[in-house]
Amino acid sequence: MPILELRHVSKAFGALTVTDDVSFTVEPGETLGIIGPNGAGKSTLFNLITGNVRADSGTIFLDGLDVTREKPMARCLAGVGRSFQIPQPFGKLTVFENLVVAASFGAGRREAEVTARCAEILERTGLIARANSPAGGLTLLQRKRLELARALATDPKVLLLDEIAGGLTEGEAAELVETIRAIHAEGVAIVWIEHVLHALTAVVSRILVLDFGKIIAMGAPDAVMARQDVREIYLGIEI
Repeated sequence: MPILELRHVSKAFGALTVTDDVSFTVEPGETLGIIGPNGAGKSTLFNLITGNVRADSGTIFLDGLDVTREKPMARCLAGVGRSFQIPQPFGKLTVFENLVVAASFGAGRREAEVTARCAEILERTGLIARANSPAGGLTLLQRKRLELARALATDPKVLLLDEIAGGLTEGEAAELVETIRAIHAEGVAIVWIEHVLHALTAVVSRILVLDFGKIIAMGAPDAVMARQDVREIYLGIEI
């Protein structure tokens, strides 16, 4: 059974259709990359999955459960974790406190039950040395790591990453890729929107290409990126 499934999902804002009859599945433990030009509907697709935006039509399933009309909190508790493109931690709280808030509310547990788990996540994401530092003083890479850690603290079955490598140097992106690989190795399904293609293709087993809200290609990364229509639309290369 897929851990995530979208069936004929569509969304329009007025006359603008931003998600057009989108259907795909993500299997347990799979890694799926999503690419497309700016305005292709990638972030809206994540908002539809998390419930921040409600679909006009179609159905969304999480682990076999129809969550199409569920609110964002219910979907989070059911196993949808998400990082955001622009990290916005609670700047005056420590890194550890940020994680405790995410684990307590996102996973529906008491603070006393999540402290050990939060420390473990900080180890896994390379932030344990900054556990007691105010989150507002972190570097961009550290804020990205904290964004990833906060998503993990909700105990997701499927982890949605929204351009988490954006703005990083090549070396920093490589560090983050290794962390994401380790998380995937533990069995977490990952759906990753990214413009940094070398980071994305180092992790994902399939790529889905969106353009004007429609899926135009999906398959193995090498095969998808070799397609003429993908290169023309995504890379701006005329063949």
